[in-house]
Order: sequence, then structure tokens, then C-alpha cells
Amino acid sequence: MRILFVTSNRLGDAVLSTGLLDHLIRAHPAALITVVCGPVAEGLFARMPGLERVIVLRKRPYGRHWLPLWAETVRTYWDLVVDIRASALSWLVPTRRRAVMRRAAGHKTAQLAAILGLTPPPLPTAWWAEADRARVALLLPEDRPIVVLAPTANWAPKMWPVDRFAALFEQLAAARWPGALAVVIAGPGEAERAMAAPLLAALPDAIDLVGRLTLAEIGACLSRAVLFVGNDSGLMHLAAAAGAPTLGLFGPTNAAEYSPAGRCARAVIAHSAKMDDLSVWEVAAAAAEILTPA
Repeated sequence: MRILFVTSNRLGDAVLSTGLLDHLIRAHPAALITVVCGPVAEGLFARMPGLERVIVLRKRPYGRHWLPLWAETVRTYWDLVVDIRASALSWLVPTRRRAVMRRAAGHKTAQLAAILGLTPPPLPTAWWAEADRARVALLLPEDRPIVVLAPTANWAPKMWPVDRFAALFEQLAAARWPGALAVVIAGPGEAERAMAAPLLAALPDAIDLVGRLTLAEIGACLSRAVLFVGNDSGLMHLAAAAGAPTLGLFGPTNAAEYSPAGRCARAVIAHSAKMDDLSVWEVAAAAAEILTPA
């Protein structure tokens, strides 16, 4: 069985779609799956079971990226095409069955689950290998609690003030995890490093993993965390998918649709669209809630 899975160019939406992939892998364990995604999400699928191929869709002006993709996929007769982008491609390649995204209300995972008629929506997942665990083990001590902080975002109004990230870590370390170690993560590139630099300066003992890890290694790192705190971003969704207790910080974006989806995850929402209106006390209280067993 061959499955073509067309997912998002954006990391966050691609992470959210992994719940569908996990369902397909479990339902069809012998299937060979080809994933189409953007460059930023490519590494997300490197360790995925059943992966036959990742096709990286690099955007070109006037939608010219779709024609080479069609040429790469039209020669295969697919058993199933799943298209979360609702592109014309899913109607232009031969397949026994197609499942195409239709925009709807509700959380993004529910919208995605509706493509295959799944209830409840499958939770996103993250894949990593022993080699990824081993790399992380070289970077993080085994005997200290790890609190992962992700201070960057793709839009400045989505970013919680850096001094509050630092104050939150110091408060949590003093009250809950003496000896805790802050780990700062962000994506690759100079822009991400510039956004993360003030937090690294405020927490000089923090471990700097900005742009140093693959997505699979980030997943392995996040699985070690006693807590993840980050702005609304792809890394926030990856933290929830990896199983880390996750707090996603929201202001101007839609938490009802994009809150982190995981077994121990929640959104903390500012009282207005401004991230400045979200206090350290409120985030610390949310951390206490998700870390206290029901």
C-alpha cells in the first residue's frame, strides 16, 4: 500500500498533522508513506515509521512549485492521498481514495481528524531514534530537572517579554525544582538567535541549544523536560507532541484553534491581544495546575 500525505509548509501545522500520520501507520503498518512538506518541516518526518520518501515543496512565485510536485507524484498509482492543504494536486494524481481538508470551526486537530472521519481527534506525535537520544545525552546532564524555554516566534507581537521567561524559571526552580537547569531552544538562523539572545543573557547558566539540534533531536530533548514554556510556535506544538508538560503562551493568535495538543498541555491566554498583559504569576499558576496530578 502506498500513501501520499500532503502536509503544511509551516512547522506548527505539520506537527499537528502527525496525529493523522500516526493513525495511518497504526491502521496500515505495511504501508509506504510519501510525505510532502515545506523545508522547515522536513526533519520532522526523518524518523517516522513507514516513511518511503519526503518530498520538499519549495515555494515559487505564482504557484509554480506545484507542477514539479505533480510530475514527481503522477507516475505512482496511490492507494490513498491525504491532503491537508486542499490543493488541486490531490485531484490530479491517480489514487483509489482521496481525503482532502475542508475548512471548519474548532481546534485544528479536530479539523484534521474530520478528513478521515476520526473521533476523537488523534493527538500529534513526535519521532526520534536512539541516536537522537544519545546526542541529547551529551548535551544535558542526567541528574538535573530540565525546563525548556522557547522565547522566539515568527511574529514579534506573539513573544512574551524575555524578562518574564527568566523570572518564571527562577521562581519555578526555587519553589519546585531546586537545581533545575534552563534549556533555551529556537530554530536555526540569525533571526532566531537574535530573538533568543536576551534570554540567554538573562540566564547565563542556561544551556544554549538555539539552532543546534535537528527536529528529531529536539523531540528527544523535549521528552526529557519537566516543563516546556514557549510562545505560540511550531516548537510549542512539538513539545506537546513529544509528551513534555507544555504551556503555550497566547496573546494575538487564536488559542481556540491552535492551543497545544497533548496529554499534558494547555494554553495560557493574555487578557488582551498583548503579551505584556500575561503575568509571571498567571503562567506559574498554570504550571502548578498541569503539574499537579488530578
